[in-house]
Amino acid sequence: MCFALALVAPLALRSEEASAKSAYESAYGFDRTWNAGMRLVRVDLGLKISEKDEGAGYLLFDYLSPESGKKPVPGSMEFIRSRDTGAVRVVVQIPQMPGYHEQVLVDSLARKLRNDYGDPPKRAPAPAPKDAGADGEAPES
Repeated sequence: MCFALALVAPLALRSEEASAKSAYESAYGFDRTWNAGMRLVRVDLGLKISEKDEGAGYLLFDYLSPESGKKPVPGSMEFIRSRDTGAVRVVVQIPQMPGYHEQVLVDSLARKLRNDYGDPPKRAPAPAPKDAGADGEAPES
C-alpha cells in the first residue's frame, strides 16, 4: 500500500498552470479582426501590449484583473487565417487566470466587431462544379 501511495503522490502534488484557452471564429476577415483585437486590448481595456506581429498574427499583453492584484499576468491573442473560408480563428490565452477571463475577452471582441462593423459579411457561395455527362465529357450548350 505504501508503495502505491509513493507512486501516486508525485502526480497529485504536481503543480501546473492552467492551460485553458477560449476561441472565436470571426467572419469579418483578418484586417478588421486584427484591428478590433488591438483596439480592445489597448484602448478599451487599457492593457499594455508587450509584443505584436501582424504578419504572424499574434499579440502579447499584460493582463490586469482584480483577481491578480496589482501584478500583471501574461496573456496572448492569436489570429489564425482560414485558407478556405476567409474566416479568422482568434485564440485567447491567459494561463495564470481562470478560463472565464479568456472567455470574457473573446465575448468582448465578438461584441466589438458587431458594434464597429455591423453584422458579419455573408460568405459567397462556393461555385457549383460543372456537370459532366455520363461519358465524362462536359454537356453541350
